[in-house]
Amino acid sequence: MENKGLIHIYYGDGKGKTTAALGLAIRALGAGLSVGIVQFMKGYPYSEVSILENLDKIKLIQTGRPDYIYKGKETKKDVEEANRGIKEAKKMIYEEMRDLVILDEISVAIEYNLIKEIELLNIIDKKPENTELIITGRNPSKNILKKGDYLSEIKSIKHPYEKGILSRKGIDH
Repeated sequence: MENKGLIHIYYGDGKGKTTAALGLAIRALGAGLSVGIVQFMKGYPYSEVSILENLDKIKLIQTGRPDYIYKGKETKKDVEEANRGIKEAKKMIYEEMRDLVILDEISVAIEYNLIKEIELLNIIDKKPENTELIITGRNPSKNILKKGDYLSEIKSIKHPYEKGILSRKGIDH
């Protein structure tokens, strides 16, 4: 059977969407595949960045400000950064022909009106047949969910934040 690239969507309000996508990236690298990652709305130096930037066959692009973006308080810079992410994603998919491409938090960027949903739908529809595409974020639209081959909803049942435990380096960021 021919190796056809599929579409994975990790979504929901639970912790682990990016972690699952990065785990798949490591698996793909171990199999000799090339990986591209665009992190939308993540200008903060998350703990995974330094290690990923030093691996062969992987390209990581972070977009966004280093501080949190509140919905309804988006700036022109936020829109510019998200559009830079789209441009980089297209380069990874259509020019570099990477085997696996992760668009981390892209559905949140769409929800915050930083990019148009049609941008992602066009990427999905025009991706090369052998490219595996991973989409993460909290609330992807029904139109996006319909395009997925793997739909993995990650639901929060309990979270340490509810007990006042803040984000911990190396675990949560």
